[in-house]
Amino acid sequence: MALKKHKPTTPGRRGMSTISYRGKLSTRRSHKKLTRGFKRGTGRNARGRITMRHKGGGHKRRYRDIDFMYSKKNIPMKVETLEYDPNRSGFIALVVYADGERRYVLAPKSARVGDTLVVSEKAKVLPGNRLPLGDIPVGTFVYNIALATNGPAKIVRSAGSYAEIIAQDAGYVQLKMPSTEIRKIIATAWATVGEVSNPEYKLVNLGKAGRARYLGRRPTVRGSAMNPVDHPHGGGEGRSGRGHRRARTMWGKPSGKGQKTRRSKKYSNKLIVSRRKVGKRRR
Repeated sequence: MALKKHKPTTPGRRGMSTISYRGKLSTRRSHKKLTRGFKRGTGRNARGRITMRHKGGGHKRRYRDIDFMYSKKNIPMKVETLEYDPNRSGFIALVVYADGERRYVLAPKSARVGDTLVVSEKAKVLPGNRLPLGDIPVGTFVYNIALATNGPAKIVRSAGSYAEIIAQDAGYVQLKMPSTEIRKIIATAWATVGEVSNPEYKLVNLGKAGRARYLGRRPTVRGSAMNPVDHPHGGGEGRSGRGHRRARTMWGKPSGKGQKTRRSKKYSNKLIVSRRKVGKRRR
């Protein structure tokens, strides 16, 4: 699958790119019994105040109920359709179990209609199969990773992402995350073998502000373009620098440029073997 380039018929089309779904997705219609309406997140709390900036608007969507628990074990499932999901970057697959039940799952990169997958401790280490981390060999790529023994898949779920198993020790498995962080997860937690589908997602060029608005992204104003009362980077004559050694958020907290923003007493600090690399070191 390749990116689709557009002819520069308008300024917005110049440089714009989209993903060509032809030959990858098998249907345009979602499974009605597994979809429902929902209220889009607009970045506001229960009191109606903005707690997350730059969110709002966007195209109306139907929510697809994705199975992240994978509670049906040792029952083979067959990929019936591959579909687009407007609520996530990766593709989803409608699978039908041997007992006739249908569910949506996050599709692996190599998924094709007709493939047979299984969630089992004795499953083969093949893309799309799901096993406990302790039963997967070192060097294998995994995604849809749970953090607890019987918990839902919570991490490594975006398009094209994967984590690599690099070690197994004392009931824990060490994973190299997409962020380059190395962390430990209990070996009895489950993960899916392979990579998330739609790896070209990160290469898409929106081309115009309107496409960002369709996605629910509102405009972002630079702090240096504001007044001092509105942002720590604001003020100054002409085009001024931020006036601080390190970048700050609107509320004066550290941001960007490789600065540490993680809480010092977070519960999972003891599980991190190596912090993520940032900037030039990440290359």
